[in-house]
Amino acid sequence: MLTVEDATLHYGAARALKGVSVTAETAKITCILGRNGVGKTSLLRSIVGHHALSGGRISFEGQAIDRKPAYDRARLGIAFVPQGREIFPLLSVEENLKTGFAVLKGKARSIPAMIFELFPVLRDMMHRRGGDLSGGQQQQLAIGRALVTRPKLLVLDEPTEGIQPSIIKDIGRAIRYLRDEHGIGILLVEQYLDFCRELADEVYVMDRGEVVHSGEAATLDLPDVRRYLTV
Repeated sequence: MLTVEDATLHYGAARALKGVSVTAETAKITCILGRNGVGKTSLLRSIVGHHALSGGRISFEGQAIDRKPAYDRARLGIAFVPQGREIFPLLSVEENLKTGFAVLKGKARSIPAMIFELFPVLRDMMHRRGGDLSGGQQQQLAIGRALVTRPKLLVLDEPTEGIQPSIIKDIGRAIRYLRDEHGIGILLVEQYLDFCRELADEVYVMDRGEVVHSGEAATLDLPDVRRYLTV
């Protein structure tokens, strides 16, 4: 579904990505791991169109998208849940969800019932302001907002960051459900090793802007891999 080939990315003279290549497949969960500052978020933001690559290529369902703006990538079926959630704190839960309508046409502009099945708390809080929700509830709202767009690929940046364990389990179940029941491809950046080990079909490990390991989730326990994940 998604192919990133030899991606490089610069912030001024600093090089954040150095020839990164990754793939994400339909109905599979792909996890990108690594310490802070190794380029994981930069990679995701280049995929969704928030940062332009300095070199390399990104394609989605066989179509080159590395020169397309973020809104065109969203219309093609790529949805992004950013680190820190970035919901609209003064809008209600319902209004936050409806911001996903921007990439939809006509009759498709509705909130899928699936969102409330995955996260029932959102139905109960439809008229509460987003900023009044707990951190875990805001993360559920951010995922729900992305799902409103009916994505083919869901891109998540550290969905467990600052979240209580019970909601981490809910998010894990939701991700697994989206893969198994709806065939959505999932690409996520994560530092919570156990979360990735339990969910991922494929993993990539990054260090200093490069992919230093790729393989099945079971390979995360190899000593040569774990040294890139420990502080």
